[in-house]
Amino acid sequence: MTTFTKNIIIFLIINVAALGIGGFLMGDGPSGEYYQSINKAPWTPPGWLFGAAWTLIMVCFSFYMAYWFKAENDKTVWGLFALQFALNVGWNPLFFYFHLALPGLLVIIALTALVGYLLVSNWSLLGNVSLLIVPYFVWLCIATSLNWYVLLKN
Repeated sequence: MTTFTKNIIIFLIINVAALGIGGFLMGDGPSGEYYQSINKAPWTPPGWLFGAAWTLIMVCFSFYMAYWFKAENDKTVWGLFALQFALNVGWNPLFFYFHLALPGLLVIIALTALVGYLLVSNWSLLGNVSLLIVPYFVWLCIATSLNWYVLLKN
């Protein structure tokens, strides 16, 4: 097994763990009384799409990270990845468990900005590989708009 393949597996494990930890920390999440009772944006996707989207996003992001790690293995890569991990996991309890739409919005804006930064800043280094995080960025833009709507309408 190549080092690159091992890195893909490592990032897959870490990213799937982030989904699991985030899911654990959100309590009842989308099926809970809080989320079911709030005003949600008319463009809120159906519930089944969230799991499918996050699975695809984390697979693509794992490949992206493995390529980035191969091209530029330094503390910056790990630092930005760790920040992304913390923001991604941290949003779930803020929004779903503690029902804090404003702090949740601030966290998701920071996460969206970080992923957008990675997309743009690494383009010269990774080229078309950067397209692997486009689904993550697009989904975060949608999620940010949903969080914003909840903040304004509830």
